[in-house]
Amino acid sequence: MTTSDVLLTADADGVRTLTLNRPQAYNSLTVELKEALLAALREAADDEGVRAVVLTGSGKAFCAGQDLKEHVGLLQAGDPAPLHTVKEHYNPIVKAIVAMPKPVIAAVNGTAAGAGAAFAYASDLRIAAESSSFLMAFANVGLGPDSGASWTLQRLVGYGRAAELMLLARTVDAAEALRLGLVGEVVPDDELAARAQKVAAKLAAGPTVAYAKIKGVLNLAAQSTFEEALDAEDAAQTALGATADHTEAVEAFVGKRKPSFQGK
Repeated sequence: MTTSDVLLTADADGVRTLTLNRPQAYNSLTVELKEALLAALREAADDEGVRAVVLTGSGKAFCAGQDLKEHVGLLQAGDPAPLHTVKEHYNPIVKAIVAMPKPVIAAVNGTAAGAGAAFAYASDLRIAAESSSFLMAFANVGLGPDSGASWTLQRLVGYGRAAELMLLARTVDAAEALRLGLVGEVVPDDELAARAQKVAAKLAAGPTVAYAKIKGVLNLAAQSTFEEALDAEDAAQTALGATADHTEAVEAFVGKRKPSFQGK
């Protein structure tokens, strides 16, 4: 398992929790943190013992986005690395979140800005603390969106609202985020970690293979024709009908007992 000072990893009940750990810098994203996160997401995807993932931050922030101190320092030094970070880091990270063959829950514990907010948008479920906030800050630093935000945000709130949030770079608090559909649930700050773990543990005990297929058909349907969506559903149902989890669920239903899913 990947270990890093800037990214904490913990396992419990089939849930892997990844905690961005640069609290003094609001968990802003340095090259080190981006590389650690990407490696950890890929490891979680490949580990059969991991059946749900929680992404959160330490301290007062979820993630403030790109570490601009490192960014400007590299620019001033003439280092080309900042010009390649979208391709080398941000795109692979959000692809890893979206393609994760198990549910990903963003437990948003504070400020989520720029790429940090985009990581939450790419997750399957978002649970926010009452003190959390979201900010599409790209325009404030003369940039456009990255980390998939142009795709994920408008699918959560619609084109018009996404354009407003990006062009005006307006902060959205937790209550408004819930009204807009940016998050599915808002809880008191001191209950966030426990609530995220409870939801993740419930998912981890569920039919993991089915969850992967559900994610797949939803993502395909978001960019396909109706006929293509029907074909994808048919293929998924055909595959899932042959799984041990489906057989177990049917037998449990008939036997009037709770199913015991193995994720197979």
